[in-house]
Order: sequence, then C-alpha cells, then structure tokens
Amino acid sequence: MNPTPERRTNLALREAVDQAYRLIEPFFDPANAWNGQQLEHLAYRLIRENLPQLPPADVQAIVTAATRIYRSRHQAGQ
Repeated sequence: MNPTPERRTNLALREAVDQAYRLIEPFFDPANAWNGQQLEHLAYRLIRENLPQLPPADVQAIVTAATRIYRSRHQAGQ
C-alpha cells in the first residue's frame, strides 16, 4: 500500500503548530473563560513570546489551525 502523500508544503509551519498547540490549548477551553469571554486572544501573545521568529501571518495560521484542532478533538467527546 502507498501511504497518503504529504499535502502540506510548509512542514516547518506544521511543526510550529504542533509545538504551539501544546502551549495554547488551555486558552480554547471554555472552562478557562474570563467573564464569559474566550481567552483565544492570549494565544497570539504566547506564541509571539515563545516563537518570536515567526512572521505575523504564521502566528495567525497557527492560532486558526489550533482552534480547528481543539474543536475537532473536543466536539467528538460531546
């Protein structure tokens, strides 16, 4: 059998998503909301502090991907 070929063209960004997700996952948890508001905006700051070499467009892509990952993992359990 042939494995599914890699579709991503920016593998470094994919690795950054994996690394950043571990840092920012708590910000997506509704139990960690502050006064009913999500803390997702803090994820941007944490990524910029921990991965300062990333351009702003990559930070945006990481938070967007992390949001999708969190939702897909936690909606399945509902």
